[in-house]
Amino acid sequence: MSTFLAVKYLHIATVAISISLFVLRYWWQYRDSPLRLQRWVRIAPHLNDTILLLTGVVLVIWTRYYPFTAHGVWLTEKLFGVIIYIVLGFIALGKGKRRQQTRWFAFLLALVVLYIILKLAITQIPLLG
Repeated sequence: MSTFLAVKYLHIATVAISISLFVLRYWWQYRDSPLRLQRWVRIAPHLNDTILLLTGVVLVIWTRYYPFTAHGVWLTEKLFGVIIYIVLGFIALGKGKRRQQTRWFAFLLALVVLYIILKLAITQIPLLG
């Protein structure tokens, strides 16, 4: 297997892990489970997301699909989607005093944004441009 494919598959695996951990952490928070307070639950998502970011940067460099260029419009949209997803995840999982209804709405919107991000990544067809 080529190095490119190994990095690409690692990127895809970390995406799957990130989504799974997001859903699991929301579920534990919703149920007020003590599992959400375990040390690995606070550390693993950050480690995984760091690998996700690094593999994404490597793929951008190798493929030469640069955001904010005519060739990488879909990637620009994807990056903005990731920023929106992070904000919604912070609202859904953050420690601030928020109503459960607000957290639920942010969680659902985050899943919609994830769908859009995945669609952009798979099709490489921009939605807005």
